[in-house]
Amino acid sequence: MFTSLSGSEWRKSSYSGGGNDCVEVAYTATAVGVRDSKNPAAGTLVFTENQWHGFLTGVRDGRWHGQ
Repeated sequence: MFTSLSGSEWRKSSYSGGGNDCVEVAYTATAVGVRDSKNPAAGTLVFTENQWHGFLTGVRDGRWHGQ
């Protein structure tokens, strides 16, 4: 899947505390991009909306806690 994220608005989690050691997320009509806030040029992971919501659900449910 190729999705252009140019011009997208990147945002950090409100839980990041304003630091630079976190990820940024950008939403488009068809995808969600995730990148490292301290090195955004290093690359971007792109997920479908369903994949992203599945990941967030797993995090909230503690599916990957301690692994």
